Amino acid sequence: LVQLVESGGGSVEAGGSVRLSCAAGGLEFNGRSMAWFRGLQGTGVATIYTEFDGSERPLYADSVKGRFTISQDSATNTVYLQMNNLRPEDTGMYYCAASGRLSSPSLVPAKYGFWGQGTQVTVSS
Repeated sequence: LVQLVESGGGSVEAGGSVRLSCAAGGLEFNGRSMAWFRGLQGTGVATIYTEFDGSERPLYADSVKGRFTISQDSATNTVYLQMNNLRPEDTGMYYCAASGRLSSPSLVPAKYGFWGQGTQVTVSS
């Protein structure tokens, strides 16, 4: 049984930072992407794809490049999203998602079959 549990959301002022965590149970990272999406519409924020040899390939939405960093710890099966220099437009519910078997990173929501319940991030101006 795959379970994704997010934590770390909150309210911050513009320019502040937040780190989200996603505890992923029941799956392995190799050969799949782990991603963060914002909102019910599933706006892709960042993803990290793990090759079968263990190497990692991140991919970011243009709007967050240089501000957000996605990472993962295979020892604890946890995915992180470090969010710096936050803007009011970053406000939303952030969902952790796991794909099925892929060959490359993707921010297409339809490629993700497992989703967490979400954690809210609110950025005030």
